[in-house]
Amino acid sequence: MHLNLDEAELKQHAYRTISYARLIELFSTKQNTLVKPSLWEDTFENFALKSKLRDETGRQIEYDIHNRMYGQCWTLEKSSDAMWRIYSSNKDGIRIRTTIVQLLDSLCSATIDRKNCEHCIGKVEYLREADLVKRAKDTFTPHGEITLGKLFSSLLLKRRAFRHENEVRLMFCDWAEGAGENKLLKYNIEPHKLITQIMIDPRVSYEAFKLIEQDIRQRTAYQGEIKRSLLYRLPESLTFDVQAKI
Repeated sequence: MHLNLDEAELKQHAYRTISYARLIELFSTKQNTLVKPSLWEDTFENFALKSKLRDETGRQIEYDIHNRMYGQCWTLEKSSDAMWRIYSSNKDGIRIRTTIVQLLDSLCSATIDRKNCEHCIGKVEYLREADLVKRAKDTFTPHGEITLGKLFSSLLLKRRAFRHENEVRLMFCDWAEGAGENKLLKYNIEPHKLITQIMIDPRVSYEAFKLIEQDIRQRTAYQGEIKRSLLYRLPESLTFDVQAKI
């Protein structure tokens, strides 16, 4: 399932900035990790599913849906100063690239034999707080029920203050008995196929970049592109022709 994305958009690149240690772990374990939305920093995350419901008698309806959900955040921003500074504050972050469809396929393929689970990828909508509350109320039917589409859509709502992130989210819901006990959901991947490019922080010197590139190749055997971001590269010197004053 995909939400807020058309078929053509599924071929777009998606990016995620992670630590160097996490990159090495990704290749050594060959596992990707989704987390419960409750671990996301924004207090409004999972807002709808954490809301309390009351029926017409005033009785509170209890749900454990939020405990069964897992997600992972990626961005569509190819070149963003804000993303480097937020997720690579010490200039040691590594940005990995894939496509939206490859990301979803990796999760579907790894869990194809699992029963009672659902997968989705979707683009986040950024709303004003009043609109966010209204959409949260619309998540449930008047009888307190929720559809699968509404369930995943509830995790694709964020405040406008975060719109610089331009996110897509990979999501998984596990309906199996006893599911949701772990905060993390790990699934097997082929990192050499999933990751189509590795990018190094633009604030790293060229000399340091070459050492990092060499170390990544040696430790992961990665044969794909490894580049240093040129976000802060100075433009080439220009010469302007002017007319001499007579």
